[in-house]
Amino acid sequence: MRTRKSSILAGIVAIGLIGTGCGGKRTDNQTAAPASGGQVTCEAADGRITIATGNTGGVYYTLGGGLAQLISANTKLRATAAETGASVQNIKQLVAGDYDLAFSLADTAADAVNGKGSFTSAQKVTALARIYSNYTHVMVRSDSGINSVADMRGKKISTGSANSGTEVIANRLLQAAGLDPAKDVQAQRLALRPTVDGMKAGQLDGLVWSGGLPTPEITDLTTAMRDQVRFIDITGQLDALKKINPVYDRGSIPAATYQMAGDTPTIVVPNMLLVREDFAANNACAITNLVFDKQADLVKVHPSAKELSRDTAPKTDPVPLHPGAKQALGVS
Repeated sequence: MRTRKSSILAGIVAIGLIGTGCGGKRTDNQTAAPASGGQVTCEAADGRITIATGNTGGVYYTLGGGLAQLISANTKLRATAAETGASVQNIKQLVAGDYDLAFSLADTAADAVNGKGSFTSAQKVTALARIYSNYTHVMVRSDSGINSVADMRGKKISTGSANSGTEVIANRLLQAAGLDPAKDVQAQRLALRPTVDGMKAGQLDGLVWSGGLPTPEITDLTTAMRDQVRFIDITGQLDALKKINPVYDRGSIPAATYQMAGDTPTIVVPNMLLVREDFAANNACAITNLVFDKQADLVKVHPSAKELSRDTAPKTDPVPLHPGAKQALGVS
């Protein structure tokens, strides 16, 4: 795994965790009944689980590696985290049985359980918890002439990895601005690292990225290019996005996050940790408790974990909470 001088401390800490926490797809089943009589004991059983994360350099990947390490160190489970294209891919492969846990944006997860958007039928997934929020980063080269989403017409824009939550949001932003993502922009379906490289090389005019604060690869870009790149305000598209899903909300990327000139108003959406409906209840309860009991350890991996809260964790509607998570969070 390569590191860059511009990586933030959290990213550096995560590398040590991910070195032991990343791996391939799941290797055995985690669908055992909770205990005799159906009681949830919240004690994890022996076994192996895999976690679907996201692009390298993104917060899913960083936190996913940290979570895998925590699970392996504090339970009988042995967990590995894998790089993926993120939300849409994560859910599809979670349902297919390739992974046991998955990070996802809340809007994509809502589409999944409702059989909308990227999903042709309702997906049988449940949530362990609502976790931290993703901030929609829309950055352009300063010489691109782009001052709004509508100005992206004819431009080369990275809309995120194929089948990612970023791509879902990027396409909705473009449509809300009256653009057809397939015709009106030169959409590049790139993972975050190639996106950053493309911005540096002048091969892209702009990018859309949905991630926690700070995202290490965005830190790399803003450090390397400084005033050659800038954020744009996309909140003009918020009302249109809220009609699609009320989970979208207004937020702000503080100037200090990426050492920019000022705060940037933007659109935020929560993240969730997902499992299948048949995921073992004891394991679900144990992992959910671990996320909040060991929050300080996850904060060391990435500061976005500061947002973790047992108060907001159950707010996953329309995605149902897994019974084991309900037990951990004290929800009836």
